[in-house]
Amino acid sequence: MIESLLIANRGEIACRVIRTARELGIRTIAVYSDADANALHVLEADEAVHIGPAPANESYLVGSKIIEAAMQTGADAIHPGYGFLSENAAFAQSVIDAGIIWVGPKPDSINAMGLKDAAKKLMQDAGVPTTPGYLGEDQSSDTLKSEADKIGYPVLIKAVAGGGGKGMRKVERSEDFLEALGSCQREAKSSFGDDRVLLEKFITNPRHIEVQVFGDSHGNVVHLFERDCTLQRRHQKVIEEAPAPGMSHEAREAICAAAVRAAQAVNYVGAGTVEFIADGSGPLSADRTWFMEMNTRLQVEHPVTEEITGIDLVEWQLRVAAGESLPLQQDEIEMDGWAMEARLYAENPETGFLPSTGKLEILDLPSFVRVDTGVYQGSEVSPFYDPMIAKLIAYGETRDDAREALASACGAVATWPVRNNAGFLTTLLREPAFAEAEVTTGFIEAEGARLTDKPAPSPEGISVVALHLEQEITPVSFSGTTLNPWGQLEGFRLNAARDVESWFSVDGEILSVTRAEDEDYFEDNLLGTPEGYLLIENGWPYHITWPLFDAQGAAGASDGAIISPMPGKVIGLFVSEGQSVTAGEKLVTLEAMKMEHNLTAPHDGIVAMVSAAQHDQVEEGAALLTIEPKTDEA
Repeated sequence: MIESLLIANRGEIACRVIRTARELGIRTIAVYSDADANALHVLEADEAVHIGPAPANESYLVGSKIIEAAMQTGADAIHPGYGFLSENAAFAQSVIDAGIIWVGPKPDSINAMGLKDAAKKLMQDAGVPTTPGYLGEDQSSDTLKSEADKIGYPVLIKAVAGGGGKGMRKVERSEDFLEALGSCQREAKSSFGDDRVLLEKFITNPRHIEVQVFGDSHGNVVHLFERDCTLQRRHQKVIEEAPAPGMSHEAREAICAAAVRAAQAVNYVGAGTVEFIADGSGPLSADRTWFMEMNTRLQVEHPVTEEITGIDLVEWQLRVAAGESLPLQQDEIEMDGWAMEARLYAENPETGFLPSTGKLEILDLPSFVRVDTGVYQGSEVSPFYDPMIAKLIAYGETRDDAREALASACGAVATWPVRNNAGFLTTLLREPAFAEAEVTTGFIEAEGARLTDKPAPSPEGISVVALHLEQEITPVSFSGTTLNPWGQLEGFRLNAARDVESWFSVDGEILSVTRAEDEDYFEDNLLGTPEGYLLIENGWPYHITWPLFDAQGAAGASDGAIISPMPGKVIGLFVSEGQSVTAGEKLVTLEAMKMEHNLTAPHDGIVAMVSAAQHDQVEEGAALLTIEPKTDEA
């Protein structure tokens, strides 16, 4: 068995690997950038090595620094986690050449499956059905557009080296193709260093089904059943579950067997996932399920497979990397019950899921489900990396059991002042369509505005906050006697019913609230902040304080000020001073956490001032430009 292991990653997955390694008695070594000096994975490892500045391309993506750290600390093996260098065949080969065990598939297998176009050709040769599309080497815009027109819309543009939902665009109309292509290529170049793309026919009612496979160096390959990852936003998985609802025994046997053949075709060793797209217009069937790609690494959603099989996939990775045979053969692997996972991100659904960064002054995660996390209360959510706070994983005997447990867990999450997507997740999990497993990969996009509509706080919740706020007001008389009329004569009016109306600031908006007390109201969802209280209801946060009435009114910056909603880099500036713009016109494109965010004109007008320039790194709240309304001229 491996004696010392360096984890070439950060955050949740680094902590996850450390946990299993510790159980096996393996010494662990973390690596960290400037931004992660006090990160949880650094604190949990037996040893930690600094590898460079915060940007990933100067630290976590520099293979030579990782190998140097391993040599310096005497590590026997390197585990890459997911993301970063996990599917970089050249890095894997460099690790092997340095005499260090690579906890992952052979470099040849990574190469074979790492490029989507080559992988699809390989699968076609192996008899695995693939979706119609274009895999050609001609990457000119004219050729790609012509091929897309032949395939028919809607069409998907996918980065050849892509993954994690990055470098992917759905195009509905021919006239939108070139703009989407440019955006996709820029994101692919930024994220993967490769701007080549392939095209696929977009399946109208798609479901995303994937199969966990595992191989060893002795020629054995098994599957650990399937997962359903259909609920996605911007091609990024949101909720994952195992097994897939509506999967018959016959369909499962055929699809899982196809996944095993795919792995055997590349002599696969280690953990991998074969991803399929299925036509969800009827029951799942093998003849309406097509290969999309293979991820040659551990997946973010691997815990749901662990929960239904009782198998620690990281332990299997370490044993196989050490040369052992697979611990179980196919007929010994069984599944039981149902598991669901939700990805808790530091993003704000109320602002179009813009990333939320900063210090986690409050972090309250549920204790009644499995929680895989890489942060702690007081740590920082950095703008340099993926904004995941935690993965919440619930297990139940039935799908409804798991779904309700996960909804309750998401509903209990609290972070502040960093925002999160827990309210959105809770809403999703309790959607009737999801409860009936009648969703496709486009469900969130189609229903987005409704799913992200934050409800008003309950009168009972407001009443609880009111009671706590008012109990803090304890006037003292000249004699030193404590006087608390708020507690003694609350709402008292002579010859009239009690007045239980109060003024509060709820999320910065001053509201008059009529309180409705409920002695049975559950108060565990109330957390104190320096200004007041954070009320959590169904995952949605409400910051409630005493109101501050501003004589000058609530308006701050001019309505025409275009403010950066997050820290980011200006990668597109499309207007100049004096230019006329129309409402909705794209003005600026920001890149944050490897994703592009467009800022548009709030109304028709003239660009009065431009304060930002191309390639500028800007902070949250920075004024980028100002749009003045057009004036009517006689």
